[in-house]
Amino acid sequence: MFKLFDFSLRLNGFPIKKAKAEFEKIIAIPDEKFEDYVMAKRTKIVNFHLQNNSFYKKLVNISEIGNWNNLPVLTKKDLQQPLSERLSYGYSPKTVFVNKTSGSSGDPFVFAKDKECHALTWASIIYRFGWYGIDFNSSYQARFYGIPLDFIGNKKERLKDFLSNRYRFSIFDLSDAFLEKVLSKFQKSKFDYINGYTSSIVLFAKFLQTKNIVLKDICPTLKVCLVTSEMLFEEDKTLMENQFGVPIVNEYGASELDLIAFENPKNEWQVNSETLFVEILDDNNQPVPNGKEGKIVITSLYNKAHPFIRYEIGDVGALDEKSTFKKPILKKLIGRTNDVAILPSGKKSPGLTFYYVTKSIIEDDGNVKEFIVKQTKIDSFEIDYVSKFDLTSSQIKHIESAIELYLEPNLKFVFTRKDFLERTKRGKLKQFQSML
Repeated sequence: MFKLFDFSLRLNGFPIKKAKAEFEKIIAIPDEKFEDYVMAKRTKIVNFHLQNNSFYKKLVNISEIGNWNNLPVLTKKDLQQPLSERLSYGYSPKTVFVNKTSGSSGDPFVFAKDKECHALTWASIIYRFGWYGIDFNSSYQARFYGIPLDFIGNKKERLKDFLSNRYRFSIFDLSDAFLEKVLSKFQKSKFDYINGYTSSIVLFAKFLQTKNIVLKDICPTLKVCLVTSEMLFEEDKTLMENQFGVPIVNEYGASELDLIAFENPKNEWQVNSETLFVEILDDNNQPVPNGKEGKIVITSLYNKAHPFIRYEIGDVGALDEKSTFKKPILKKLIGRTNDVAILPSGKKSPGLTFYYVTKSIIEDDGNVKEFIVKQTKIDSFEIDYVSKFDLTSSQIKHIESAIELYLEPNLKFVFTRKDFLERTKRGKLKQFQSML
C-alpha cells in the first residue's frame, strides 16, 4: 500500500524512515539503562548548544555544564526575539521546520526544529497513536480544529488534511444546525478516530446525548477519540465514552516540543521520555519530589537547530510517585501558571477551580452548553455562558454558595448569557482568564 502520509513527510525533507528506526532503538533500551540514556542525551544537547548557539551561550554564560540544576530555566519571553538570532550555526530559517506557538499562554513566539528532530517528533506521535490501532497512512480522521479563514491559509490547511487522510470540522460554528451536518458526515463516512479540541468534542457529545444517539452505532468503523489542548474533566470523559461508544484518550503536547504525555491503554498519562526530559520544579527552579506539584519544565533531547533546554512551558503539574526514568507518569495537570486567580484575602487559586465548581452545578439540567470564567477585579468575576434559557436566580445562588465554600466569601459575579463564546484564532476555548 502506498504510504501517503510518510511520503508527504519525506517530500518536505523530513527523514521519517530513519526517524522511525531511531525511535525503535530508543524504546528498546532496557529500564535499567534508561537513566544513563537520558543523562547522556541531555548533556550532549546542552554541550551542542554551548558550542554552536550564540543565543544560548550568552543566556547561560558558561562554557560547560556543572550542576544540571544550576542551568537557567528558559521562559517564552526569553525566546521572543527574531528566530535568526536564536538558531544554531549551520541552520537557517530555510533549512529547518518553522512554526509558531498558538499564544494560548499569552506569549506566542516563532520556533524551529531541525528536520531530523521534527521527523523524530512524528515517529513519537505515530508510535503512541499505534497503541490504539491508528495508522496515519490508512486511518481516516475526523478532525475538530480551527482553520485559517483567509483563502491561501485555508487551502494550505485543506491540502494538509488531504495528505494526512483527515476530514476537518471547523469549530468556529458549533450550533445545532452545524452539528446536524457533522452527524450526517459520520453516518456517511468510515471514520477510524476523532481528534481535536476537548471543548468542541464535548459539545458534539452533548448534542448526541439530546438525540439519544451513540456515535459508534451509526459509524461502526470508529475506534477511539483523542482529545487535546484543553482540560478534560472526568464527567466529560464519561459523557463522551457513553455517547461515542469508544475509548477517550487524553493527549498533552506542545507544538514547539512534541507529545508531552499521552494516555496509555492502562489509563496512565505516560510522559514522553524518549525525546524529552520532563522536570517538575519549585519557584526556585529546583526539582520537587514525585507526587508534589510544580512548574513543568522540559528539555528537548534532539533539537539541534534551536535550544529548548529547561524550558518552562507555562503549566503546573505533578509526576506520579511510581514514575521511573523510562516510564514517567503525569499524575495531574493543573493548568497554566498564568491562569491563577488572586483573591482579596491574598489566597491564590487555580482559575480552573471556579470553572470546575461552576461546571458541576450549571450543567446538571443540560441547559448550559458551555461557559467561561473571567476575573475582572480582585473580587469580581464574569461568567459568560451559552444556553437555551437564562440561569435561574436559585442556580446563581447555588453557584455563589459553592464558590464561597470552595474558595472564600464576598466575591462578586456577573452572569451573561451569550449566543456563542469567543475562541482563539485557532479555535481554542480559554476556560478561565485573569484580566488583572
